[in-house]
Amino acid sequence: MQRLTCTIASLAALLSLSACSQSSSPSPPRPSTSEATAAALRGGNPTDERACEQAVAKQTNNPDTATLSSEMSQANTQVIIGVGPERARWRCLASGGKVAEVTSLTDEGAL
Repeated sequence: MQRLTCTIASLAALLSLSACSQSSSPSPPRPSTSEATAAALRGGNPTDERACEQAVAKQTNNPDTATLSSEMSQANTQVIIGVGPERARWRCLASGGKVAEVTSLTDEGAL
């Protein structure tokens, strides 16, 4: 009987200790949904993205630009740039940091 009591007490002590072994450190912050989506849509060259942002800012005379997506191909990187607070879409083709083409994707007839 005494042996059973010691065994039960030992098991209870072990269970108590195992409950304390959980990590109390905070988990690293997860990226927001919009950050994760933006990262997933950016497979292009960062140099081409920057060149396109600068070219679109110059063409539109608006420094408020942001890369919305980018995709590399054999010939060029296609970069979609958002301009202004409404993020009007522009398409840019660049390779090696040199811009080949800048085109508005906004339906200007609807404006």
